[in-house]
Amino acid sequence: MYLSDRKTIMFISGAFISHACWKEWIVFFENKGYKTVAPPWLYKNELAVNLRKTHSESKIPLIRLNNLLDYYAEIIDKLPEKPILIGHSYGGLLTQLLMQKELGSHGICINSIPPGNLMHFNFPFYKAVWNLSDYFSSANKPFLMPFKTWQHYFANQLSFEEQKEAYEALLVPESRLIMCEIYSKAAKIDFKKKHNPLLFLSGSKDVFVSPSLNNLNFKKYKNIHSITCYKEFQDFNHLSINHENWQTIADFIVSWLKKIS
Repeated sequence: MYLSDRKTIMFISGAFISHACWKEWIVFFENKGYKTVAPPWLYKNELAVNLRKTHSESKIPLIRLNNLLDYYAEIIDKLPEKPILIGHSYGGLLTQLLMQKELGSHGICINSIPPGNLMHFNFPFYKAVWNLSDYFSSANKPFLMPFKTWQHYFANQLSFEEQKEAYEALLVPESRLIMCEIYSKAAKIDFKKKHNPLLFLSGSKDVFVSPSLNNLNFKKYKNIHSITCYKEFQDFNHLSINHENWQTIADFIVSWLKKIS
């Protein structure tokens, strides 16, 4: 699977989202000459609809940030070279942390969840973390995001029909503690450490991780010997990778990779 001279891209999905979100991206980048891999999260190697049906018996509540970092590090170790990492939302944070571990040749963070040691006063984000954690229920049970919550944080700007279609195709149960883990020791970024090229992408209509918060995440990186870039896309929400104009973002990534390679 991995015996190829072509550059490999690893797509990393976020919390609550099936790895099927990368289906069209895989086709796009393979047509551009890249090799691709889009591993599901731990305990999520099923269709979204099946994971929702069996969520009460799943091991999803066991997922922790350190587990995910070890899991992706093991996959990367089996590749012929360091891959280009493209992560969305929580996958963006995972990308930042894997890049810090020097496991990626390039990192692209789309609407990245900020690390816990990024100091900010974006209270809507803290509220979102609270709403997506469901602290008052047992941590031994997975959290299935309500449709209204999905509409607000992930699929605003879409029609009702588009919101419903995306929810049914992509929404998966989640660990109730995974969002809290962004404030753990495992989620800290050393912003002064030298790193391979990083690109932060945000959407102007993202109400979950606002453009200002994304920009702050980008600006926090201080190593003058490292490449760190930022781009905001107008009228894109948090679920921008599945927006009807997602290819605009993909085209920009291809151009960026060519410029810095």
